[in-house]
Amino acid sequence: MRYLFLLIRLTTIATSFVLSGAAMATPGQDLKTLTDEYWAWVLKENPVFASSLGVRAFENEVADVSLEAEDRRVKNARGFLSRLEKIQADKLSSSERINLDILRRTLSEKIESNSFGQRVINFTNRGGWHQQFANMGNNLPFNTIADYLSYVERLKKYTKVNDQSIAVANLAIEGGYTLPCDAMKDYENSISGLITEDARQSRFFEPFTRTLPGTIDPRQFAAVSASAESIIDKVIKPALQKHYDWYVTEYAPHCSTEAGISSQPGGAEYYAFRIRQMTTTGLSADEIHNIGLSEVSRIRSEMDEVANKAGYDSREAFIEELRSNPVYYAKSPEELMEKVARLTKTADGKMPGLFGKLPRLPYGLKEIPAEIAEGNTTAYYNPGSPDVGIAGIYYVNTSKLDQRPFWEIPALSIHEAVPGHHHQISLQQELDLPDFRRYGTFFTAFVEGWGLYSERLGIEMGLYDSPAKDMGRLSYEMWRACRLVVDTGIHSRGWSKQQALDFMKDNTALTKANIEAEVNRYISWPGQALAYKIGELKIRELRARAEASLGEKFSLRAFHDAVLGQGAVPLDVLEAQIDQWIADQG
Repeated sequence: MRYLFLLIRLTTIATSFVLSGAAMATPGQDLKTLTDEYWAWVLKENPVFASSLGVRAFENEVADVSLEAEDRRVKNARGFLSRLEKIQADKLSSSERINLDILRRTLSEKIESNSFGQRVINFTNRGGWHQQFANMGNNLPFNTIADYLSYVERLKKYTKVNDQSIAVANLAIEGGYTLPCDAMKDYENSISGLITEDARQSRFFEPFTRTLPGTIDPRQFAAVSASAESIIDKVIKPALQKHYDWYVTEYAPHCSTEAGISSQPGGAEYYAFRIRQMTTTGLSADEIHNIGLSEVSRIRSEMDEVANKAGYDSREAFIEELRSNPVYYAKSPEELMEKVARLTKTADGKMPGLFGKLPRLPYGLKEIPAEIAEGNTTAYYNPGSPDVGIAGIYYVNTSKLDQRPFWEIPALSIHEAVPGHHHQISLQQELDLPDFRRYGTFFTAFVEGWGLYSERLGIEMGLYDSPAKDMGRLSYEMWRACRLVVDTGIHSRGWSKQQALDFMKDNTALTKANIEAEVNRYISWPGQALAYKIGELKIRELRARAEASLGEKFSLRAFHDAVLGQGAVPLDVLEAQIDQWIADQG
C-alpha cells in the first residue's frame, strides 16, 4: 500500500512537471511545434510530393484539386497564421525569426492568392494537370513492388483529378478568366499527344519500362504491369479524350481575345499581387518596366562591342549570321544532346573553383516529351530527391532543331544544371533547415535570380570562348531584361502580342520559335518572368558590395556559399544575411 501511494505521488509530480513545462514552452519551441505541424499538413495535402520525399503515409493518394479543397486549405492557412502571430518574435533567435517571417509570408500569400478570381486559372500554355500527372512517375521511387502498386493506385484516381480540374476551369470560362487565344495555339496537342494506341507506349507506363530491381519477383511485377496497362486503357485514355473534347469544344471557343491579365475582372490588382509574389519586392509595374529599359540599353552596348570584335559592323548583322548559318545548328536530336552533355560535364569540372560546398545529388539529361516540346521553352529543370534516390533532370528541347543554336548551350546549361538550378536546389535539400524550408520554399526571385546570375559565372568558368557563345550569353541576359519590359507591357500597359514579339526580335538574338514560345509563356503566366532579372540584379549588387567592403579579404567561393547557405529566401532577407556576412568577414 505504501509503494502504491509512493507511485501515485511520483506520477502526480511527473504530471505536474510535464504540465508546467508545457505551460512554460519557449517561443522557439512554440515556433518549432507550429512549423512541424504545418509541414505535416503540407505533406498530407500533397501526397505525391510526400512520396517523393520518402514519406509513405499517403502513398496511394493524390491531391484534391477541387475549389472546395483549396478553400479548406486556405481556412487551415488562416489558422496557422493566427497561431504564428501569437508567437513572441522578439524572443526568438535570428535564425528562428527568419523561419517565422518566411512562414508568415508563405501563409499570407496563399491566403491572398485565393481572394482573386484568377484562382480558377489552373493551367498555362506550357501544360496542365494532364502533363503533371504524366510526369508523376519521374518524381517517385520505384524500388519495391509496393512502389509500383502505389503508382497503379494513383493512376486509378486520374478520372477524379481530371473531372475536378475541368470543373474549376469551367468556372474560369463563366467568370471571364480564360487564357488568351494568342498564347494557346496547338495546346490541345499536349493532351492528344498523351493518348497512345498501345498502353505500353504511354508516358504513364514509363516506370514499368525501367530496369527491374533484383529484389522484385518478376511474376508479381508482370501482374502489376498488366494492371497498369488495363488502367491506362480503361481510365487514363477516356479521361484524356474527355479533356481533349472539352478543351476543343468548350474552352478554346471562349479563350480571351486580350493578351493582358488586366483586361480580366480585378486583373490589375491581381497583377500587382503577382509582382510582389514573384519578385519579393515592393516595386511597381512602372518601376520594373523602366529597370528593364535601362538594362536593355546597357546590354545592347555590350552586344555591339562583341559584334565588332567578331568583325561585324553591327549587332544586327552578327545576330543575323548566328540565326541563319546552318553550322550553328544540330542535324539530329542526338547531336544536340551530345553538345549539351559535353558542356555540362565541362561545367561540372569548374565547380570546385567557385564553391566550397557541393551537393551530393547528381543530375541527368532528358529530352522534353514530344507532345509538349514544340510549344515549350528551350529547356527546364526538374528537381530530384536525395531522400528516395532520384536525380535531378535537365530537360532539353530537341524539337525544331533549326531554332536551337549551339551558341545558346553554355548559358542555357549552366542556368538549368550547374552552377544554376541543380546546384542551388540540391544544396538546399541538404541544408540544416526546417523541412518546410529545405523542401517546400522556392522563392522565384531567388531561385531564378540565381540561375541568371549563374549564367554570368560562365565568364569566370571560361565557357564563353568564342564571340558566338559570348553573344549567346548576352542574348540570354537581354532576353531576361526584355521580360521586364514585355511582361509589364502586356499586363499593365495594354501591349498586344505583336508588340511583345517585335520588341523581343529587335533586342535579342533568340530565334523566332523561341521568341514565340516565350511571349506565349508571359501572356499565360503573368509576373513569373519578372523574377529572373530582379533577383539577378540583387545578387550582383550584393557581390559588388562585398567586394568593395572586403577588398583582399573577399572570397568568391565563400560569398557563393553564403548566398546559398540559407536556401531560397526573399530578396530583403538575402540582403540582410549578406550584410551580416560582410560584417563577420570584416
